[in-house]
Amino acid sequence: MRLFNKNFNSVLAIGMIILGISSCSTQETKDDANEVIVEIPLKDCNIKFGNVDFTKSVNDAVDNVKIVGDSLWLICGEKKDFFCDPNDGILSNNTAPILLTEVNNTRPFTFTAKVTPEFTEEGLYNACDLYVYVNPTLWQKFAFEQDERGNHRIVTVRTQGTSDDNNHDIVETSSVYLKYSSDTHTIASYYSIDGNEWQLVRLYENNYPETVYLGLSTQCPMAKGCAGVFTDVSLTTDNVSDFRMGN
Repeated sequence: MRLFNKNFNSVLAIGMIILGISSCSTQETKDDANEVIVEIPLKDCNIKFGNVDFTKSVNDAVDNVKIVGDSLWLICGEKKDFFCDPNDGILSNNTAPILLTEVNNTRPFTFTAKVTPEFTEEGLYNACDLYVYVNPTLWQKFAFEQDERGNHRIVTVRTQGTSDDNNHDIVETSSVYLKYSSDTHTIASYYSIDGNEWQLVRLYENNYPETVYLGLSTQCPMAKGCAGVFTDVSLTTDNVSDFRMGN
């Protein structure tokens, strides 16, 4: 943990310095109620990590990335989260940095990463996340997160207009593997301690559009900033053979 903190301090310093402003693109889409949704700007980027080409950045994620050896560090600033609060939007927050890669959702895919959040005593809801992202009100977040009691927990947040919030297993390790897999009809979320034996967390109909984004993110809703470390990032054009076992 000392090594993590030493590396974090240096990478955080770099990340806070290189915050920048650059051109971005916007789009418009419609939700089920035919209301126009103005997209959060997607910034073009070109970050290759593992076998994945990340080509879009939300909330300046590209300016807060540092690749150190076989690890991708993603810095998150103070009180940044991604959540569409069902309680009249009181806790809504769409400021967390997300690094995205575009995929063809008419074909199978499996997206995997080992994640190591920076958990601290004051870092309530600090997390590393994997995303399936379409627009600011249509997405799923799959997180390894610190909960209200200081536990390190698997969490999923599925958003269709507003977000649900589902707490799953407590995991007493500093790192876990997270995985999405889709056969185009069904999409499922799994976690693993060792990258071999997988636990099903969530499964539902894949009713996302033909093009979606998969992403990496770090969040820090309550504290002054944190880092997330991602390794073993992989994207393949197949799906798990057993959706219950995750293999």
